Amino acid sequence: MKTHVYLAPLIFFSTTALADIAVVVHPSNTNTMNEKVISRVFTGKVKVFPDDSRAIPINQTASSPPANEFNRKVLRKSASQLKAYWSKRLFTGKGRPPQEVSSDADMVELVASNPEFIGYVDADMVTDQVRVISTFK
Repeated sequence: MKTHVYLAPLIFFSTTALADIAVVVHPSNTNTMNEKVISRVFTGKVKVFPDDSRAIPINQTASSPPANEFNRKVLRKSASQLKAYWSKRLFTGKGRPPQEVSSDADMVELVASNPEFIGYVDADMVTDQVRVISTFK
């Protein structure tokens, strides 16, 4: 019986850790971007989409499963590494971390409201309000 108590949380966390992440933009945004460019946008190194329109990245809160997956799969950094990265950029005046939202639903709503926004959600949470430009498994 004790084995089941210990296995249940492991099964839950292993399935949430394997979620696909979809990078989303406003439906009118026709840009395409590869992983490298997406990473550079979310680290403040690139501030425009390929068509030279302004790109404003939106993050989910650092402790959320989608943020953890995005950081690991796309940025290849842990939450603590990103915190240190943004602290240094703030201190040197080279940039500010992206605005944060607290859920996939909030992300979809916000990105759908502005063609300049780019964000990410659990791929299962994508709606027709946004357009997927890349998916990371």
